Amino acid sequence: MLARIQTDIVCRDLKKAWPERQWEIHAMSTMGDLDQKTALHEFNAKSLWTTELEALLEKGELDMIVHSLKDLPTQLPAEMALGCIFPRDDARDALVMSPKFSGAHKTLASLPEGSVIGTSSLRRMAQLKRKYTHLKFEDCRGNIGTRLSKLDAPDSPYTALILAAAGLRRVGMGERITSYLSTDNGGMLHAVGQGAIGVEVRVGDQAVMDLLAKVGCEWTTRACLAERSLMRTLEGGCSVPIGVETEWVRKSKALGSNSGSGVGVGAKPAADYHKLSGVATSAPEALGGADSKQEEEDERTDELVMRAIVVSLDGQQAVETEMRSRVTSREEADEFGWNVARKLVEGGAEKILHEITLNRKIIEEEAGGA
Repeated sequence: MLARIQTDIVCRDLKKAWPERQWEIHAMSTMGDLDQKTALHEFNAKSLWTTELEALLEKGELDMIVHSLKDLPTQLPAEMALGCIFPRDDARDALVMSPKFSGAHKTLASLPEGSVIGTSSLRRMAQLKRKYTHLKFEDCRGNIGTRLSKLDAPDSPYTALILAAAGLRRVGMGERITSYLSTDNGGMLHAVGQGAIGVEVRVGDQAVMDLLAKVGCEWTTRACLAERSLMRTLEGGCSVPIGVETEWVRKSKALGSNSGSGVGVGAKPAADYHKLSGVATSAPEALGGADSKQEEEDERTDELVMRAIVVSLDGQQAVETEMRSRVTSREEADEFGWNVARKLVEGGAEKILHEITLNRKIIEEEAGGA
């Protein structure tokens, strides 16, 4: 349902930009859609929703693929590119309380000892374990409707769920949100690319790139490219607990500020580093795209703030940072994410990620020998 809604959003804007053209939607269930029981971190999560669709794209049976950007690998196959990113919806996670508790509890901190929080995300679990040691966490998979029905069942083991706010809003269930989670509320950073819709295309398909050049949002694109660069540099996926928040500095906040343009960390990336992102660079760099929030855009400066965190699976170790930099192009966005990643590595993130990878290999080897 959510995938179709997001595809309809893309199709709507393309029809508006190119009213004389016909657009056909091809619906397909992938492995990630069909297996609703296996925990996400037990899959090769980077390609869970992409590989089967990319095969059709490569053969020319599709011209573009619409993704939740947070599900799209940060390093695409050589023959694929990220052609367009649409205006971002609310990027935050959302707390959805069981009807049995919603009247008495509005925050995670207020829940009784031993309350069970359902989520399929290691990122969410790790951050919550760090902040809320009195809570328990269990995997909860399925589409949004399925997960909410599990929460609402009379014998439900869940006290609350953590879901992406954008997904709830897009399927018309925004009223189920008990509270939004962020750095300032609940201490939760969202997933890379969360809330944004990305369109994947074939490398060199200029005809499709020309179509996409009239849609999308350059503000969202630069912010998300910075986030994706961060994750790619740390070699993370959606099964690794990396959280981010990005926001453009507003003119009202920038006035009188002497904070400068941020501090870069480490050496400049190699010249071909930007190519790893899989981002097609032929789209126009003019800000705005199809974003209808013109007044909001006019209040933005070209300074981007990124907060990022890497957390161990048990929540006991964490490295976090916040940086600010001018980002006036997609290349600068890519380099900014790289700099933030290097700052995290200098703080000890590499050790945390290495231990996670090592533990996963041990578990896989034990499972293979059973």
